[in-house]
Amino acid sequence: MGNGTMMQYFEWYLENDGKHWQRLKDDAIHLKEMGITAVWIPPCFKSTSTDDAGYGIYDLYDLGEFDQKGSVRTKYGTKEELIEAIKALHEQNIHVYADVVLNHKAGADGTEKFYATEVSRENRKEEISDPHEIEGWTFFDFPGRDGKYSDFEWHWYHFSGVDYDDVTGDDGIFRIEGEGKGWAPDESVGNEFGNYDYLMFADIDYGHPEVVEETKKWISWFIKETGIDGIRLDAVKHIRQDFIHDLVEHVRAEFGEEFFFVAEYWEQDPSELEQYLQGSEFKISLMDVRFHYALSNASKKGNEFSLPQLFDGTLYKEYAEQAVTFVDNHDSQPGQSLESPVDDWFKPIAYGVILLSSYGYPTVFYGDYYGLKGPDTQERHQETIDKLLKVRCKYAYGEQTNYLNHTNCIGFTRSGDEQHPEGCAVVLSNSEEGFKNMFVGEENAGKIYYDYLGHHETEIEIDESGKADFPVSAGSISVWIKK
Repeated sequence: MGNGTMMQYFEWYLENDGKHWQRLKDDAIHLKEMGITAVWIPPCFKSTSTDDAGYGIYDLYDLGEFDQKGSVRTKYGTKEELIEAIKALHEQNIHVYADVVLNHKAGADGTEKFYATEVSRENRKEEISDPHEIEGWTFFDFPGRDGKYSDFEWHWYHFSGVDYDDVTGDDGIFRIEGEGKGWAPDESVGNEFGNYDYLMFADIDYGHPEVVEETKKWISWFIKETGIDGIRLDAVKHIRQDFIHDLVEHVRAEFGEEFFFVAEYWEQDPSELEQYLQGSEFKISLMDVRFHYALSNASKKGNEFSLPQLFDGTLYKEYAEQAVTFVDNHDSQPGQSLESPVDDWFKPIAYGVILLSSYGYPTVFYGDYYGLKGPDTQERHQETIDKLLKVRCKYAYGEQTNYLNHTNCIGFTRSGDEQHPEGCAVVLSNSEEGFKNMFVGEENAGKIYYDYLGHHETEIEIDESGKADFPVSAGSISVWIKK
């Protein structure tokens, strides 16, 4: 990815005004000037309502084109506005990655009767009822679309589980029974709750050949219809991995090996993430969830957190080529079920690490840049992120040398390359003021360096050996470049 930088261009509580695609289109030139090279857009499909952030998927073929679920537009706008936004981004040589939700469907058009077994919420392998007939919301025929693009109808046998019996009004987790039915194989999904195939709504069964065929047909249509350059796969922890691998192979056979895939496997256990990468033959990237939690923990523990431990067990450290790094996102922001935000004081440090490092593919969160609309607002970090992106674009190139020999003050240098020979030196502290003695090259002897972020007013001179003591203020980050 070179020095590519992705922006997640949404947060959970965006206004339900249908103008988000218009805002994105109007922002394309600014994003280019910032140094953004790819934009991750929210789910652009018709969901349960326009209040839905996009993860309660109803119809994947409706991009804001049909009068369904109370409107033509989605929360973010119409199909025409979506295509215009993508075009505007492409004109600025910015790639577009679509958030694709394949785990479940919601807002069914009707109920059906079928046999199911209720299982324990705490252990999906534990049956707590005999098989019995229930009535679930599993029939989808999309009357507002009336068969355009696809006449495929979804029935109960295309799903593996539901969470509601319309006859009794019982909430629970009901495993659908029938020939070839059941949860995905244990080894192909997360092992939390025994088997984490079931997450929510009507859970799609990717062991069913009709489902596999229809999904492949749909994804080819979607990519051709929109011209997107990549996909962020939501909730793959709950989808059988052999299907995901097959789908990736299908897309790349048709659209080329450069088509980008990043999967969200929300898990801190590094062994599970490693196993998933191995199962994908390292052909996709993963969101570095463990690194996010390390940044969050560091922000909350302050000087009690050992900064060198930020990187332990992270994809950033072990599988940098597959790591998509992020500070916060729509799931971790305040008010969400996976709430784990990085505290504001630490965000400049966190962004400095992911944006100026040679490891991983960094993501800037819309909420950190433009602010949050939700129940718990946080500071905007636009000015700092802009400065860090400028450093990333001009100076953060070449070999990285880490200086991790202190609990509360660490640093790293970038040596530069032929096209960007300047390089930079980065120091951060989660305690009192400190410094790191770091090497920036004998060719820089006698040169004067200053903190581009303006957090430290001192100017320093590189000694004859190419080294200097690079200072940092308390609980802060400094990025040192040649004056």
